[in-house]
Amino acid sequence: MSKLYSCAITSQRPTRFKFKYQEYMTSCKRLKKRLHDVFAELYRCGVRRFYVGGALGVDLWAGEILLEMRRQEEYQGLEIVLVYPFPGHDERWDPKSRERLRHLKENCDQFVMGSKIVGAQGYRERTAYMVEHADCLVAVCDDEPAGPSGVEAVLRMAEARKLPVVLINPNSGKIEYLHTMK
Repeated sequence: MSKLYSCAITSQRPTRFKFKYQEYMTSCKRLKKRLHDVFAELYRCGVRRFYVGGALGVDLWAGEILLEMRRQEEYQGLEIVLVYPFPGHDERWDPKSRERLRHLKENCDQFVMGSKIVGAQGYRERTAYMVEHADCLVAVCDDEPAGPSGVEAVLRMAEARKLPVVLINPNSGKIEYLHTMK
């Protein structure tokens, strides 16, 4: 296995998860713990740069987990790259979520506008940018990756590049390693 340095994070929309966007629920807390543990293991394997997509749900949660990790001495070398899909993608978000995203943007190491095109194509271009720059992928998805989130397409991109992949099932908490990640 070649050296890993960077990781892209992708996810289905939480509307597909049993707990939806309800962060107080035990299954959401378990998912966040799994994300933390996977990020810590990747860091131990040499991953320093994490690409976060800037969407509601897992993207935002992952960014916040990474910010918290970076405050700890053992993760000082961690870099967060926030990749927006397009300008104004968060215009219809509630104020609290927009504030959380603003905080992430202000505290990330690099900010990238993935596309200038509003809508589905902007999300696809943002995701393609992240996968093209990554050495591995963390994907949060249930047993059916097809759907509007584009996780199925991301997994195909990762497979074409022969990237190691960590799958985390948001409902069961099960972690699966593809392409010799571990």
